[in-house]
Amino acid sequence: MSAPVVVQRAALAGVRRAGLLRRRRYLLVSLTLGVALLAVSVTALTVGDFDLTPLDVLAALAGQGDAGAMFVVVDLRLPRLLLAVLVGVAFALAGALFQSVLRNPLASPDIIGISQGASVGAVLAILGLGLTGPAVSGFALVGALGTGLLLYAVAWRGGLAGFRFVLSGIGVAYMATSAIGYLLTRAGVQEAQTALTWLTGSVGTAEWGAIRILVLELLVLVPAAVLLGPRLGILTMGDETAAALGVHPERVRLAVVGVGVCLAAVATAAVGPLAFVALTAAPIARRLLGDGTLGLLPSVLVGATLVVGADLVAQHLVPGGIEVPAGIVTGIIGGPYLIWLLATSRRGGKVA
Repeated sequence: MSAPVVVQRAALAGVRRAGLLRRRRYLLVSLTLGVALLAVSVTALTVGDFDLTPLDVLAALAGQGDAGAMFVVVDLRLPRLLLAVLVGVAFALAGALFQSVLRNPLASPDIIGISQGASVGAVLAILGLGLTGPAVSGFALVGALGTGLLLYAVAWRGGLAGFRFVLSGIGVAYMATSAIGYLLTRAGVQEAQTALTWLTGSVGTAEWGAIRILVLELLVLVPAAVLLGPRLGILTMGDETAAALGVHPERVRLAVVGVGVCLAAVATAAVGPLAFVALTAAPIARRLLGDGTLGLLPSVLVGATLVVGADLVAQHLVPGGIEVPAGIVTGIIGGPYLIWLLATSRRGGKVA
């Protein structure tokens, strides 16, 4: 056997081993994050003014517990938990898609104005038109889609450049924040207080109707994001290589931005703009995976765990025994992360 053949076979064997190790690590990270999500979820269902054991929770979920336990679990804690998991999944997916397609760690819906655009639509529906329920979600979706289209048009220069999209988004975010401030100043005290609570981001108002709507929306958007995942991976090879492999780069980017906008919109409409979940979930997952690849499953598990954990802290661990919106806790977590990200990027000489 000639030396080049031996070298080629050794190289192929090395590639296979590396791929096997990546798959094993992906599985291990996903299982670990799944266990962490399960642990915080069980804690969320058992801890409170009316403490329960895990067996009590299982009995209540099976419809075999006593009336008090069933009311606490099924009517009070379970909707809140499910809403936290669903919006964590939506925000994490939105952040992962934006950061990957724009190749910028700052490309998060709550940084580039998408969440603020959705908030303008929702606050207009609440304060300006007195709407509630699905109508608020519809206005939030319109606001987010309008913001996304505006950013795409502004950032387009023969192609979509990530840095232009991010910088334009920061400017749009300031404009949207000003619009929200104007709407708040024109509202009554009670209405403004309600809107401010929503703007902070809270899962405490979970209702089964809103959860059903969010589930239906995610049944469309999550598979769409999963289908776009492999195409995003091909785009990392460069536009020319992607085109040679039958992938139209700009169509994929437009589709990814559209799905990301919709994910951020439906999550924002459900609980308000939970700060920094979309920004932090995918980078944390990438660091756990260790190879910088786009891991959608680890990302959504991180996002769901962050929201459930933040809500748990907001309910039970705030000094003074008071309950605060979960968005305050995610802001406390995400703020230092953003500062660290900017500091380390500056040392490297670039943001993306």
